[in-house]
Amino acid sequence: MILVFMKTETYELNDEKINIPIPESYKDCMVLIKSDRYRLSGKVESSFSIIMKSLKPFTSSLLFWLRLSQYKGWLYPFCKIMYARESRKAQVQIPSSTKIGYGFYIGHNICMVINGGTIIGNNVNVSQFLNIGTNHNTPAIIGDNVYIGPHVSIVEDVKIGNMSSIGAGAVVTRDVPQNATVAGVPAKVLNFNKPGRYINRRWPIK
Repeated sequence: MILVFMKTETYELNDEKINIPIPESYKDCMVLIKSDRYRLSGKVESSFSIIMKSLKPFTSSLLFWLRLSQYKGWLYPFCKIMYARESRKAQVQIPSSTKIGYGFYIGHNICMVINGGTIIGNNVNVSQFLNIGTNHNTPAIIGDNVYIGPHVSIVEDVKIGNMSSIGAGAVVTRDVPQNATVAGVPAKVLNFNKPGRYINRRWPIK
């Protein structure tokens, strides 16, 4: 596993805290990309291998270009153009300003809108047709090891606790406790039986 000392920002999440890495170089971006790839394969791939796969035609490279566009280095204009192209193809709107932890997993790589002020923790799974929005510039904060199912809407400044799961089709308008499984419209707690389920091959963050 890669040991790296990256700048982090800390956010309060109910009685918990989450630390979000902030890339300050392309080396940092590659570490984040490797953490995303690890969620898929359980292997730490080389930078060369990842770059070759991401440049291959007809290969989904959405997260590759998103991560690179989050650092405003000398390649930023090119990375931004490439990410915009991949974003349009997948119908995925995640602004590069979005703060995202290690090991981000996008199910099916298609159709979602995430407000750019959203804070997304480490080892988070999101699924197709997700909407995270706000009308008051107060988007959600999502904890570590969280699973979010397809067709979910998360509205305004809710806090999604660590190790929680949000069922398909849920509309989340209130905070979600740590370890909880929630579902429904509006979303309600169903149980605390299976914290962190579906979060496989976690990138170690401590």
